[in-house]
Amino acid sequence: MKLFTTCLLSTLLCVGAYAQTDVNTNPVDLVNPLMGTDSEPALSNGNTYPAVAVPWGMNFWTAQTGAMGDGWAYTYNGKKIRGFKQTHQPSPWMNDYGQFSIMPITGSIKVDQNSRASWFSHKAEVAKPYYYSVYLADHDVTTEITPTERGAQFRFTYPETDSAYIVVDAFDKGSYIKVIPAEGKIIGYSTRYSRGPLKNFKNYFVIYADKQITLSQTYSGNQLQNGLEFTGDHALAVIGFKTKKGEKVNLKVASSFISVEQAELNLKRELSADSFDVTCQKAKTIWNNTLGRIKVESDDIDQLRTFYSCYYRMVFFPNKLYEFDANNKIVHYSPYTGETLPGYMFAGTGFWDTFRALYPFLNLVYPSINKEMQEGLINDYKEGGWLPEWSSPGYADIMIGNNSASVVADAYIKSLRGYDINKLYEALIHGANNEGPMQAVGRAGVKYYNKLGYVPYDVDIKENAARTLEYAYDDFAIYQLAKALNRPKSEIELYRKRSQNYRNLFDKSIGFMRGKNQDGKFQSPFNPYKWGDAFTEGNSWHYTWSVFHDIKGLINLYGGNNNFVTKLDSVFTLPPIFDYSYYGSVIHEIREMQIVNMGQYAHGNQPIQHMTYLYNYAGQPWKTQYHVRDIMTKLYKATPDGYCGDEDNGQTSAWYVFSAMGFYPVCPATDEYVIGSPLFKKVTVSLENGKTIVINAANNSADNVYISNINFNGKAHNGNWFNHSALLKGSVIDFNMSAQPNTKRGIQPQDAPFSLSK
Repeated sequence: MKLFTTCLLSTLLCVGAYAQTDVNTNPVDLVNPLMGTDSEPALSNGNTYPAVAVPWGMNFWTAQTGAMGDGWAYTYNGKKIRGFKQTHQPSPWMNDYGQFSIMPITGSIKVDQNSRASWFSHKAEVAKPYYYSVYLADHDVTTEITPTERGAQFRFTYPETDSAYIVVDAFDKGSYIKVIPAEGKIIGYSTRYSRGPLKNFKNYFVIYADKQITLSQTYSGNQLQNGLEFTGDHALAVIGFKTKKGEKVNLKVASSFISVEQAELNLKRELSADSFDVTCQKAKTIWNNTLGRIKVESDDIDQLRTFYSCYYRMVFFPNKLYEFDANNKIVHYSPYTGETLPGYMFAGTGFWDTFRALYPFLNLVYPSINKEMQEGLINDYKEGGWLPEWSSPGYADIMIGNNSASVVADAYIKSLRGYDINKLYEALIHGANNEGPMQAVGRAGVKYYNKLGYVPYDVDIKENAARTLEYAYDDFAIYQLAKALNRPKSEIELYRKRSQNYRNLFDKSIGFMRGKNQDGKFQSPFNPYKWGDAFTEGNSWHYTWSVFHDIKGLINLYGGNNNFVTKLDSVFTLPPIFDYSYYGSVIHEIREMQIVNMGQYAHGNQPIQHMTYLYNYAGQPWKTQYHVRDIMTKLYKATPDGYCGDEDNGQTSAWYVFSAMGFYPVCPATDEYVIGSPLFKKVTVSLENGKTIVINAANNSADNVYISNINFNGKAHNGNWFNHSALLKGSVIDFNMSAQPNTKRGIQPQDAPFSLSK
């Protein structure tokens, strides 16, 4: 206990007044990185891990409670820590790539991950975005970690012992390690990845210890090797030394996807001159500057913690894959060619999730980082021939859609410039009209889609109805970009027409989207509660609303606003029944819908997350206000079980952050955000152009969830949307909130947000 107290005092040098919750100066210390970590494959409360990193960093670090190779690397109910892993994992379902771990031990040498593991307690754990500390009870060692973009510093506090060790585990599937005792140095690489194939893939690392090494060993798995260098399936190394009670041993670590020499260069640039506490303070400052772009005022500390914990998740992925060479030029390892090539590249995101709100958030608050990402997409296309839909770090064959179209178009529509948009447009046209090397790249079933206007149910292309709906929206995004680029009228019209293909799957007789066979007949039998089959991780109750770009057109198919609103209401009034026969068992997304008691509403997965905002299109915006506030209140908490499903690379967090500000991008690739119910009394957004957005809701409360009226820059605002371009000019939005809905505001046809049919 004395040792832990000593370490805690040292911790406070870096963390400072970490108990303070001044949102203006220390928003990062409102973050709980453990939010969402109480998860397992059968039930996700976020499926997150406590990432120690800087925003969009190339590398993250996490304590590892799971077994080597397990996507659930850290779970809140874990009892032992096996190591501290450098990770690039976007989600447990995607798993990791290029990982290696570091573990301090005492006593006898144990390199096996189970033997070296130590019991720990959350009571002796500090988790911050810029700092992590935990007491390893079995070894009487406290570990501290603080990050940079491509490296980290470790500080181990040991007891008095002549058997103090550090195990470096380069993982299996092919790895290399070498100990250079005279330099206090370990180098190596890991080749392990989960989604591939990847050409010439290695994550090189270099580690320096500040204490003289008195013992050096290498291992192949559990087998001790002769010599200080080993290449094989599973390479490990151990270094050892004597320590006094409370003695601190420091490591500086950096890595590179290019070479050991580049890893050395990364280390020298980011770490060499700094102490642990200096690195920690720098990381903390980066986080405060990043999260400080949005300042929230509230009397509810729990809401503040939830907001900033979600915000923290939004600025991780995609993470930087690029590095700076000896001439300070931007270069990257190409997962497509295996070469080192010039320019930006990012990895670790799935557009099926993040096109919806994460990328629109970047375009509003951090356009400069998304400009880098757009340049990275150009390199993806040049080197691999396609835009990625799920990068981890190359093309991953998972999920559906061609949603890179939305990511590209939304950035340009939202005024990003300074990159080769024509090359990206070329990439969109290529992806929209060709099948890729795998189903998740390009468009599976594109010949049917372009000929029939839908992907048929009976041609052995899974999730066909979902693909059709997403392709139709993606065609709208291409149409929007084509207009902005003054493409030929015939080309513009082609994609406008294809964007209406959602109509081909709407069965007016029952009011659902439904799979359709080649002969034009709807699939039969049909069950709107059936998950999967024609849909992706959802059912027709979820996907029927996936007409982001033309809700007015969907309303017309229902026969008008009243029928549409009745159908929307039914989502919440129905019981959470389901048909899981397509999967053969209850998948976690189904269970997460069932247990939250919101009927057929499945906020734990992405397809329906925009649905609550659709009342704005049908003249009943107060229902949006009620449901959005209800979801924010019930389904998000800054606790280990704080999400209601997979967090998914910032998307589920982005829904909350946007909604808490009072609006949401229902249709990316347009200039509009749809109004919901602001959560806080005041929010100030500092934009990159020097302007600010001030959102006031002074009489906001748990009861006052409804909007009586809105003033935008002092003028009455009756529409159910805000313009992005108007927000960028600087704006003051005043919401007058009430406990009773205003059923007279926002009900006119002209008050509805954008729809193509409108």
